[in-house]
Amino acid sequence: MHELALSQGIVEVVCTRAAADGARRVRRVCIAIGALSPVEPNAIEFCFDAASRGTLAEGAVLEIRRPPGRARCRSCDRVVTIAGYDRPCPLCGEGRWVLVGGDELQVLELEVE
Repeated sequence: MHELALSQGIVEVVCTRAAADGARRVRRVCIAIGALSPVEPNAIEFCFDAASRGTLAEGAVLEIRRPPGRARCRSCDRVVTIAGYDRPCPLCGEGRWVLVGGDELQVLELEVE
């Protein structure tokens, strides 16, 4: 389960930042898992609780945002929302595009005390 390793990495990043800021505890963590990311949000949520035990992030609320897939179409040169890697441009119907967002796994915000 690679989500456990990813969750451990998230907790490490969060706790390192919180400690550097002199925080005693992390109350909330907000992350983005893009809609086209292979990462399973439910598994991250489950693993985050286990990975954060005994750390500054233990008991923190995990908020997960799901930004949509976005691509720049090489035919019509517009940025469009796409539902999958195998989908054509919804504006012109062509299948030649470059992904510009929606595959990320990123820590967005921390709330500490």
